[in-house]
Amino acid sequence: MGFHTYLLDGDNLRQGINRDLEFSEADRIENIRRTTEVARLFVDAGVIVGAALISPFRAYRAQARELAGKSFIEVFVDTPLSVCEKRDPKGLYKKARAGLIPDFTGINSPYEAPEHPDILLKAAELSIDECVEKVITYLEGYGIVE
Repeated sequence: MGFHTYLLDGDNLRQGINRDLEFSEADRIENIRRTTEVARLFVDAGVIVGAALISPFRAYRAQARELAGKSFIEVFVDTPLSVCEKRDPKGLYKKARAGLIPDFTGINSPYEAPEHPDILLKAAELSIDECVEKVITYLEGYGIVE
């Protein structure tokens, strides 16, 4: 569509700017804070940013929304844990189940689903194209893309 976009992926960020962080509560908060700050820089440059993160607690997401301001759009990719495990290309769920990753969301750490996400994607029921269309429709409705 001609827009400049960038994807901030939680796993990739943990290999670089967030490589010093573990999965403790304090480190998860810092992971989200840093990612939000990086996203803000891209947005300031006119780039549409997607941040693909497991953000397990409502309070963390509220902090990110406050920090990012009006540019924050919460997309909840609502997918059952069994489907996440089945689709896990990096084997993270398997490692978590084996005890190799402590405090892994959905396995040995809780997840608080968003109560009122801006966009809800039922990824076990929708195709990737259908999910993308829902996001684009939302962005068009707010004049972000035309």
